[in-house]
Amino acid sequence: MIRITDAIALDDADLEERFVRASGPGGQNVNKVATAVELRFNLRASSLPSHVKERLVVLAGKRMTADGVLIIDSREHRTQAQNRDAAHARLVALVKRAAIRPKLRRPTRPKAAAREKR
Repeated sequence: MIRITDAIALDDADLEERFVRASGPGGQNVNKVATAVELRFNLRASSLPSHVKERLVVLAGKRMTADGVLIIDSREHRTQAQNRDAAHARLVALVKRAAIRPKLRRPTRPKAAAREKR
C-alpha cells in the first residue's frame, strides 16, 4: 500500500514491475543485468476516486495505454533498487498532482474605469 494523501492510497495489486536491460553508462554491466524498471499502474482497476482518475489520464498523456494502464519507465540509475524507487516517486508525484482540484474561475465584469479607458 502506497500512501499518497490521507484519503488516497494505491494498492500494490494494481502495480506491476518489469525489469529490462537499460542502455547508457554502466560498461559491461549494461549487457548483463536488467536494471531499468517499467512500472505499470492499472488505473481502471484502481480504487482512486473518479475525479482523480480523470485528471490523471489527462496528465499522463502518451504514457497511458488504451487499456487504461499507466506506464512509467525509469532507467536513469545504475541499480535496480534506485530505478524502482525513482519510478515509484514519479508515480506518487503524478497522482499527487492529479489529486489537486483546479481552482474554478469565476467570470468577472470589467470595472467602469476600465471600460472608460478602452
